[in-house]
This record gives sequence, structure tokens and C-alpha cells, in this order.
Amino acid sequence: MKTNLSIANPAEVETECLVAVVLDRGEKDQTEVTVETGDAAVKEAAREVIASGEVTGKSLETTLLHHPGKLKAKRLLLVGGGKARNFSHLELRKLAGAAVRTLKARGLRGFAFVAPSGLGAGDAVKAIVEGAFVGNFDPDYYKSDRKDQKIDTLTVVTGGDQTGLQRAMDDACIVGESQNFTRDLVNEPSNRMTPTILAERAKKMAQEVGLKCEVYGADKIKELKMGAFWSVAQGSDEPPALIVLRYEPAGAPEKPVLGLVGKGITFDTGGISIKPADGMEKMKYDMAGGATMIGVMRAIALLKPKRKITAIICATENMPSGKAQKPGDVQIAMSGKSIEIINTDAEGRLVLADGLFYARQLGCTHLIDAATLTGAVVVALGYVNAGIFANDESMYDGFSRALAKAGEKMWRLPLDDEYKEVIKSNIADIVNSGGRWGGSITAAMFLKEFAEDTPWIHLDIAGTAWTEEAKPWIAKGPSGIAVRALVEFAKEFAG
Repeated sequence: MKTNLSIANPAEVETECLVAVVLDRGEKDQTEVTVETGDAAVKEAAREVIASGEVTGKSLETTLLHHPGKLKAKRLLLVGGGKARNFSHLELRKLAGAAVRTLKARGLRGFAFVAPSGLGAGDAVKAIVEGAFVGNFDPDYYKSDRKDQKIDTLTVVTGGDQTGLQRAMDDACIVGESQNFTRDLVNEPSNRMTPTILAERAKKMAQEVGLKCEVYGADKIKELKMGAFWSVAQGSDEPPALIVLRYEPAGAPEKPVLGLVGKGITFDTGGISIKPADGMEKMKYDMAGGATMIGVMRAIALLKPKRKITAIICATENMPSGKAQKPGDVQIAMSGKSIEIINTDAEGRLVLADGLFYARQLGCTHLIDAATLTGAVVVALGYVNAGIFANDESMYDGFSRALAKAGEKMWRLPLDDEYKEVIKSNIADIVNSGGRWGGSITAAMFLKEFAEDTPWIHLDIAGTAWTEEAKPWIAKGPSGIAVRALVEFAKEFAG
């Protein structure tokens, strides 16, 4: 999608459709609908339909007007943002996605969005562009009658410092494209996104944006004594891939180094502890954490923060076979810790255990991992918030600031020492499953054993990496959750 910046009066913009935000500025139970623009002609074009009561300003309400008077636009789309006191760039991002999905369904190829005042012009431009990219993605790749419905051109109409606003737009395009790149990887079925193919896609992306990329197979995994990673991979006929992406800009200090570790299970049957058949087809998305880190590294390479960043993606299938590990087996992780396998479907933490330790071996001083790790986090937080765990308050505070800028919803869960008792083993150092109660927390406690004292954040995105139902601003399917927050954190990490 091509993006343009316009500082013209909205009424003078020639476009297939001009989009404007309407808010309810009424107090308590009263309704007072206003169009969020200083352009009198746009307000006049919307006056009659607002006066009729048809437009209420309710969040995500859309009203399309044809041939709006005194506007050069062929259409005017009014998009409701809810109560003005609650309106933020998070809501604006959704409105931009909703506008895209509304207009492309009507066959339009381009439109202009009037940035509302009150949020800061740069923040508004960023939210509109990122939201538009999210709304422009559809997952129906393999339909033989797929309609070519997409927005080709977006113009953001605003005022202010054009140089700064253009920079904000360019950065937002990079983030939006990278989020959709992640969604593209997650969307592919497992026969078209094996560990080998995922590594090839990562390598091709790295060549395009100037990252260093190394891909290792089973021999290297065994040589590194990644017993936890290999224990998951050994049951599959598809070879595993250890993907290492490095961003090392000139002039960056040797330390600190941010390490991003992603779970890349390209299909998860559960192994010998096999999953129920119902819904198993969605387990192609179990590599969303790895795809997230690949998308983040793409954005980082193009945004060019002055800090070294390394990503490690442990990619494999989890399959049942005569070679697969069994409940009761004991595996030795790269760190030397012994792990009793209680449930072979608790495999994500096994590959991350070796990924986290390897990141430390490569010199990473701060760690973040992302994984579709537990169903328990969905029980705790539903499909709204991802779970955050952290062992370092300063790092968590920085990530919280990044979350606020990114407009993504995550909720911190505890890592109290008492939970460690649940993962103790009688035969080995730890078990790989602490059972049903507090399952997302005991999984995080398992990972903490391998991060040790290194500042570390764990993102459990199992409930948010896949949108279960289509929303007005996003299609059903892969969401690209955490890409924006991680990019914001990387920028803050670079100072």
C-alpha cells in the first residue's frame, strides 16, 4: 500500500473517499456528535446526517455519504470513535483499519483520512498508517475465486511540520509492513511453512534489509548440546532449523545487546501426548512467536536503532512417531539442567529453554521471548490481553512504556518463588509441566530457570496471536501481536 502525506485543506483533497472521525462530546447520558476537523466544508457536508440522529459517534460506527457538497472527494465516510474523553491513538488505529475494511469491500482502491486533532499530529499519522496496514490484510490466500480487494493508496491529511510527519509516516509503513510480514508467515499452512521454509523466508528477508542470517540444522543443534530443542525435533521427519538473525549497526556499543527468542513450532500435534482432533488445524500458528521475532528484526533493520540486537528462532515440528520422545523421558538442556518430560505437548518451553541459553552464550545481556506457549494464559486473560512475565523491574518498566506507545494490550502475571516448587522433579532438576493450575505461570517459571539472572521478559501470546473472529478493523486469522511493542522497545533500548 502506497502512503502519501497531504497538508491541504480536507475539502480540497481529490479522492475516491474522504474519511473523518466523529466523536461524542456529550456529558453523561447526553449525545453531542462532532466531526474532528477544523474544515468548515467537511463539517457542513456532515451536518444534515448528524442532525438526523443517524450518526451517533458510537465506536466503529460507519456512515457513507455520496457526493458530499463542497468537497472534491466523491464520498465522505464518517467513522465513530466513541466518547471523546476515552479517545486515544489505540482507538484511532482501529478506526483506520475499519475504514480500510469498509471501503475495500466496496471495491475502492484508495482514500484519504483526515487526522483528528488532540492526539498530536505525529502520533495520529502513525496510528492511521499502522491501523490501515492491519486492516488491509486478508488470509484467504488459497481460495480459487479470491477477489482482489485491497487498498492501494492511503493519503493522510494533516497539518504540522512536514519533515517530522513524513518521518512518522515512513516509520509507520515499516512497522505496518513488518506486522503483515509476520502475519503472512503465520497464515501459511504447515505443509507450506516447514522449519526449512521458515528459515528460507528469514534468510531472504535478511538479504533484502541487510541483516546477517545463519541457519543451522540437526548436526549443529546436537553439537551445541541443545538436548531440550532436539527432544522436540527428534520425532519429525522434517529437519529442524536454528535461525539466528543479527543486527549489528556501525558505531553501536558492544553492550548491552538485546536478544529476541521465538518459539517456531511450525506444527504442533502434541507429540505422544497428542492433542484432540478438534481445532488441531490451527496448530500451524504455533510458530507465531518465531514469526514475530523475524518481523521485528525486519523492522529494526529498516529503522536502524543504534544498538546490537540478535534474534534466535528455534523451528521444528512436534510430531508423534517411533522416534518421538515419551512422557517420563529425561532430557539434558544446553545449560546442563536435566528435564523430566511429563507432557510432550509442553514442548514450546523446551525449545525456548535452549534458545534463551544460547542467546546468553552469544552475548545477549537482555532477553525477550515470545511464544504461543500455554492454553492457560487464555483461561486467565481470554483473547484480549497477552501475558507478560518479567524478572527485572527496570526492563519491565521500559516495556510498559513501549506498550503504551504501540497500543497493544498485555497484562503482567506473577513469578513468585512459590511457583517454582510446582516444577520440581523427583528424578531430574525440573519437570516440563507443572499441571493445570497456574499453567502459564509455571511455564514461565520453567523458562526463568534458563534466563537465570539475565534481565528477561516472557510474552505468552497464545490467546492473541490468532484473532478468533473477524473484527471491523482486522480479519479473522493471524494478528501480528507484539511486533509493534517489541519494535518500540528496541527503539527505547537504543536510547
